[in-house]
Amino acid sequence: MTAPADRWVRWRVPVGYPVAAICFYLAHPTVRSLIIGGVVALFGVAVRAFAAGYLRKNDVLATSGPYARTRNPLYFGSVFLAAGFSIASRSWIVAILLAAYFSLFYTMTMRREEQNLAALHGARFAAYAARVPLFWPSLRAARIGQDVKFSWSQYLRNREYRAAMGAAGAMALLWLVMRWRG
Repeated sequence: MTAPADRWVRWRVPVGYPVAAICFYLAHPTVRSLIIGGVVALFGVAVRAFAAGYLRKNDVLATSGPYARTRNPLYFGSVFLAAGFSIASRSWIVAILLAAYFSLFYTMTMRREEQNLAALHGARFAAYAARVPLFWPSLRAARIGQDVKFSWSQYLRNREYRAAMGAAGAMALLWLVMRWRG
């Protein structure tokens, strides 16, 4: 039998496409909102890129860099991407829709990933989880295990450049919406 978190995680991407389409439809961007939203989204892209350079999925428990402050820096960066898109769209309905989407799907996704990491890394993950917050970063980095350095090749292996391309594409589409709506 499938756990409830598994069902939610499976629906995350298929539900995301119509949510994105609705968001573009409801958007009323301006040059100012695109610039401010773009800066916020760029911060999210940077957080995700930084985290991806430390992540060796399923091989090594990531505990260095941003993973010493939050167990989910990729999702933390994604929230800034969504916030940037919301600001750029200049729509409260888009902001509420994206906040609901992220709250629902990413909460379940983080729970599922926690279960997987606990199964893969056992007591090491339990010790890590006890010292590092699930989502909101701690100001003080926890010192756990080996200190892995950021790697551009790891960033590329994780294909995190796709998030940057997606963010740029979303902002370009919002710019087109702005031009179309005049």
